[in-house]
Order: sequence, then C-alpha cells, then structure tokens
Amino acid sequence: MRDVIIACDFKNKEGLMSFLSKMGDEKPYLKIGMELFYREGAPLVKELKESGYKIFLDLKLHDIPNTVYKAMRNLGELGVDITNVHAAGGVEMIRMAKKGLEEGAIGKNRPLLIAVTVLTSLNDEILKDELKINLSSKETVDAYADNALKAGLDGVVCSPYEAKAMAEKGLISVTPGIRLEGDAVGDQKRVATPTFAREQGATFIVVGRSITDAENPLEVYRKCKKDFLGA
Repeated sequence: MRDVIIACDFKNKEGLMSFLSKMGDEKPYLKIGMELFYREGAPLVKELKESGYKIFLDLKLHDIPNTVYKAMRNLGELGVDITNVHAAGGVEMIRMAKKGLEEGAIGKNRPLLIAVTVLTSLNDEILKDELKINLSSKETVDAYADNALKAGLDGVVCSPYEAKAMAEKGLISVTPGIRLEGDAVGDQKRVATPTFAREQGATFIVVGRSITDAENPLEVYRKCKKDFLGA
C-alpha cells in the first residue's frame, strides 16, 4: 500500500497535463486538491482514473453532518482511491461522511477515508494563540485520531512526526510537509524528508513543489520513491 503521492497544485488542467507529460511511462499517485478540483471538477478526476492514475481527492470536507453526508455520497461515485474530511468536525460528522461515501460507492471499491488532524502549516504557538487549543500539536493529533477511530475511518492526515503513533493505533497515515534536503520549507511548519517519514512508519507521503517545480520532475520523483520505499 505504501506510496509517494504527488500534490498536483496546478491552476488548471493544462498545467497538470504539461507536468504529467514530463513523467515518461510513470503513472504516479496524484493528489487533486481544491485549487484544481474547483476549476475542473469531476470530469478531470474521471479522466485521470480512466487513464490509470490513482487519485487522492483532497477536499477536506468540514460542515454539518448532513451536508458532509450528501457531499460524500456524490464523491463516492467518482471512484477515487482516497478522500478526506476534517477531524475537527467531530465524530458524528465523520461517521456521516463514511456513510455517504459507502452509499455513493455502491458497485465500486469504497475509497479510503481519512481525517485531517492538524495541518502541517500549524504549530503549537498557532494552536494556542490563534485557535485557543491548549494542547500541543502532538496531543491534538492524538485526540483527533481517536475520534477518527471511533468513527471507523481508515486513517489520518498528519505530519511524519506523528506517523508512528498512528500506526500503533492501527491507522494509515498520509503525511504532507515532505521536503528533500536543501529544499525551501515554504508555508509549512512541520516538515521532514522521505527517509524520515519511512523511518517513522508513514503509509503515504505527499510531495508537491519539490517534484512539480523541479527541472527534472521524473528524476526527483524516482528519488523520493527510492528514499521512501527503499527501492
């Protein structure tokens, strides 16, 4: 199951296709997030699936339980491989998300459903000063993960620093905030290398700009796979 997922944070389909044309015969696991999905919508996701790509649809649903249930029912029809909600929505919202996803995916394999715990752009100071959460990021991730377990989810989005604890709970971990040695950190606070993520037991790593902005993205992608999978 372990794999490298490329964060495809492109403005439009043309940008994505230009990038994919540089990847040779590789069919990498792709993360389609809000920027691209809100521009191109479900047709792009269906086209990518038909072309043989695995898709992590990263929309981070967070609303009242009934709204999330109905939205997930629609997303379940797309046949993606992973999708997600915000754990901060509470156990009932998460349960309803899973119910909707199962109903929408009838006749297909249900996508893995994971919960976003604490964004890797946040740290302890932001949690305390801005969000008034008096737990550390590690403690908050742990509490949100327990809620995901109660709701029957498959795993969580967390930083590599929490991946080992998630594995001990029986949850898969999808870990953004991955950078290669020497790369700019950008807007992330809790970052790590593919090798560190592997050592911490992460199930998936999400790598964006380190690959997509590279002069030779195929070479960097293959290095990430080697570092993470040990291949």
